[in-house]
Amino acid sequence: MMSLASPSDLIPKGSAAVASRYVGKPIDPHVHFRDEEQSFYTIRKGRDEADRQGVGAVVDMPNTKRPRLTVTDCEARMDLARKEGVTEGYYIYVGVTSDPDQIREAVKAYSTIPGVVGIKLYAGRSTGNLAVTNREDLRTVFRILKLMGYEGPVMIHAESVDLEFPSKWDPEKPASWNEVKPPGAEIRSIIDLIGIIPDSGFAGHVHICHITTPWGVMLVNDAKSWMKISCGATPHHMTLSTLDMEAQVGVKYKVNPPLRDHVMMMEMRELLKQGKIDWIESDHAPHPASLKTYNKGTKPEDYASGIPSLERYAVFLTTMRDWGISSEQIDAMTYGNIRKVLRKIKE
Repeated sequence: MMSLASPSDLIPKGSAAVASRYVGKPIDPHVHFRDEEQSFYTIRKGRDEADRQGVGAVVDMPNTKRPRLTVTDCEARMDLARKEGVTEGYYIYVGVTSDPDQIREAVKAYSTIPGVVGIKLYAGRSTGNLAVTNREDLRTVFRILKLMGYEGPVMIHAESVDLEFPSKWDPEKPASWNEVKPPGAEIRSIIDLIGIIPDSGFAGHVHICHITTPWGVMLVNDAKSWMKISCGATPHHMTLSTLDMEAQVGVKYKVNPPLRDHVMMMEMRELLKQGKIDWIESDHAPHPASLKTYNKGTKPEDYASGIPSLERYAVFLTTMRDWGISSEQIDAMTYGNIRKVLRKIKE
């Protein structure tokens, strides 16, 4: 059985051909391209990597250095992509805050800009400052979306700050990141969301991004009986665990949400095989090496969260095949299920 839980991040030659063997045009609905003030990783570079992996379309998250919150922000991002020669296969989300006027602006961006395919809500802390962590603020977001008649997708980073424990971070033991943001933080957030969202009357689709816990997956699947909801998992959460973070070098695997223990990782694989996880999303998040290397900093923010998981995409498709997942399942998890939700992505 092929595993990605190794020190090597090398991709075999011909990886794009591996991807296209299973699906015609895979979609990666969750990438973080940087650009602008973080020009070490441009949209062009990210789109080129997607081409190498056989990925036909990517959707870029809004928590860049200057977050994308308005029509103007989104238009500027799409203009930047065009200036870099990226004219196809590049889409974006617009972020939301708890500000009612900004939420209305986000809906306008979705309604008027073809490249904006959904809204992203950070119901937890991640890179950037877009977190909406208060339950009443979350209710406000979905009530306004309802009032605005928005029925498009809302992609959600679900991690309750009530169950975060920053004091547990130990840079000497990077696996402690799983204790700072434990499984319970994800589970609590999902429970809150599946109570708040239907009560608001929101009729759109909600998607729980980069899910990491079996309990979270089962909560989402149970909720499908009364709301439009799905969940996605990343290659790194399916193939890496806290065992890969035991030494100081493990800071390179610091991600949000954290890698979980080996047993939980294996349980998530089984749920993936059973079709309980709707799609694969890379959560590709490159950072300068200086921010992913043990440097004796003491705070969690001294070490960036995120890894360049898009570089593993084609290998992961082969890995899923080795796990006994059929070509039909792979096609659904890398294209069909995504297209049903992100309807603005072109064929």
